[in-house]
Amino acid sequence: MSAKNELKERTDNKLKEPRQYCVVMLNDDFTSMDFVVKVLVDIFHKDPATAEQLMMTVHKNGRAVVGIYPYDVAATKVNAALDRAKAEGFPFRMTIEEA
Repeated sequence: MSAKNELKERTDNKLKEPRQYCVVMLNDDFTSMDFVVKVLVDIFHKDPATAEQLMMTVHKNGRAVVGIYPYDVAATKVNAALDRAKAEGFPFRMTIEEA
């Protein structure tokens, strides 16, 4: 077969971006503001000023999206935050919602 007559295989390798999920922090009357800021800095890698703003948004509005991630990342971060809250005796709550 000459180079002119060779068949080229057509491939459609379109990669799909993974679905994204919002991590939502919920307000409660018992978890300390300092704890919330620390979680935002340590687990969600927010700078202290952004963490403070997010904490106040949660406090005033009852909830705030603190990050958008693929599901596995979102679940890992939420579990780490909830484990820390449980260890410190706070009834802290977070949810994961499809973006």
